[in-house]
Amino acid sequence: MNAIRQPRKITGTTVLICFIGFFGIVATVNAFMIHAAVTTFAGTETSSAYKAGLAYKQEEAAASAQAALNWLIEGRIARTPSGEALLSVGIRDRNRLPVHGIDVSARLAHPLNARLDHDIALARVANGEFRGVTEAAAGQWTLTLEVMQGGDRVYRTKSRVVLK
Repeated sequence: MNAIRQPRKITGTTVLICFIGFFGIVATVNAFMIHAAVTTFAGTETSSAYKAGLAYKQEEAAASAQAALNWLIEGRIARTPSGEALLSVGIRDRNRLPVHGIDVSARLAHPLNARLDHDIALARVANGEFRGVTEAAAGQWTLTLEVMQGGDRVYRTKSRVVLK
């Protein structure tokens, strides 16, 4: 009753199937990891650190000029009853009077995925007062406001906002 089992014979076909199976699994995992890496990483803050370094002195001068303006920028972003995000921006000079002759652009940047960013078209509702809507999802965002006057950027601000 004690039957002794014969060991299984390893043939060339068995080795070939194991070899193809092993590398097939490795290739499948690599393909999945490459797909996940490419689709989830949306980019970096700057496309060229070298060019950003060259522009540093200009940005430093622009920041000094901006500080000398002593403007008050008031922004508020909230949900409307229809579910859109309404951005209201008020810009006042050092005497707290509305600033004339300016245009404002706004951008909501997702902190992890640049593909989710939203440019917000702001319309002037009064001197120094602008409003715009977007359909941004709930979460944390970086709001960048750029104030243009005579074709030149005179003010730029970045702040973290939370949309509910």
